[in-house]
Amino acid sequence: MVELAPGVFAPGDAVRIQFSRSSGPGGQNVNKINSKAELWVKVSRIVGMEFRALARLRTAAGNRLTNEDEIHLRAEAERSAEANREEVFERLRQLILSACVQPKPRRKTKPSKASKQRRLDSKRRRSQIKSHRRGQSNDD
Repeated sequence: MVELAPGVFAPGDAVRIQFSRSSGPGGQNVNKINSKAELWVKVSRIVGMEFRALARLRTAAGNRLTNEDEIHLRAEAERSAEANREEVFERLRQLILSACVQPKPRRKTKPSKASKQRRLDSKRRRSQIKSHRRGQSNDD
């Protein structure tokens, strides 16, 4: 079992990591060393998350979710493969943690009578100010 986030695990065969040549920094090594890290995780095999949290995870993954129900992440900003590997796992961890947070339900609210009255009073005042401007003529 691989720990993806605190309390969230996936079997070892549900997580696949691959290294390839990176287009990022690395100097002359960029042409010789496989430092880009790519990670695939089967969402259906993740353990320790509620059903709703998994649905939020799929939504949050967006176009990083493949047709095989896998999240595909890649990192190539660092020079070493190990640093890119850590970066890709950190991105997955952040994605999982954000999906575990249940959004607060929105409650409809109405403006109070007093706030409606204040709004109408201020509109009336502005209207009077503008109408007084129209009445004056500058024929001096």
